[in-house]
Amino acid sequence: MAVENISSGRRQTALPDAIGAVLRAAAAEAVMPRFQRLADADIDEKSPGDLVTIADHEAEAIIARGLAAIRPDARFIGEEACARDPSLLRDLDRGAVWIVDPIDGTGNYAAGRRPFALMAALLEDGEIIASCILDPFDDRLAAAERGAGAYINGMRIAQVAGSPGLSALSGIVSSFAQPPAFGARIARLTGMVGEAVETRRCAGDEYPLVVTGARHFALYWRTLVWDHAPGVLFLQEAGGVAVAGQKVLESLTGHSGALRNRVSAAAPARRRG
Repeated sequence: MAVENISSGRRQTALPDAIGAVLRAAAAEAVMPRFQRLADADIDEKSPGDLVTIADHEAEAIIARGLAAIRPDARFIGEEACARDPSLLRDLDRGAVWIVDPIDGTGNYAAGRRPFALMAALLEDGEIIASCILDPFDDRLAAAERGAGAYINGMRIAQVAGSPGLSALSGIVSSFAQPPAFGARIARLTGMVGEAVETRRCAGDEYPLVVTGARHFALYWRTLVWDHAPGVLFLQEAGGVAVAGQKVLESLTGHSGALRNRVSAAAPARRRG
């Protein structure tokens, strides 16, 4: 991982730290005390294979209260609230909106394994302006603010020169919700790069892997806003690229020598070593 002390460019305001404090409170009060202690009655299905736990609900309530204290004017859109009322997703491009995933990777959490994360982002008229991703095991807070860089526990992510060749790239290629029509092109991609691994179903863990150079790209097919808004800003402020739609596959299998994404996340250039 390449990090540097905060020394250049616009400094972050107190906003990411305030968001991070809210996520840490939810992790301490609702998430970690129940980890590997859930009863069967504490786990439910919103739809087949899409789990929710009592900790998701409790953490979302704690986060909602905490974020309301930071920006009382902002609407709150949490994953679990949207499961009850999908109309909350209307007009994301209007005004201030909090986007929250109280436990990203609930399937892992419910099974008593890592990874999982707590995530939040603030949108202003559809633009992501601040975000945080908390790994509650390591107390690792990945934070970003538009125009002020990306940070891990207060240390700024440094962009450095150098990039491995296509055959040396290592990335995450999710098969979850992959359209069958793209199978041949994905097979071509995996044959071109050095390594392609399956997602562990936790974007909050995988965006930091891309940003820090542990992986060079990630490709996803299900792109719910709470799964990706926090990581997209973190990636962009570190110098990476996120793209969506047909352009993803065009760039993934093109001959430009660079990978992009569906959401696909492409890492910033980094020195190896």
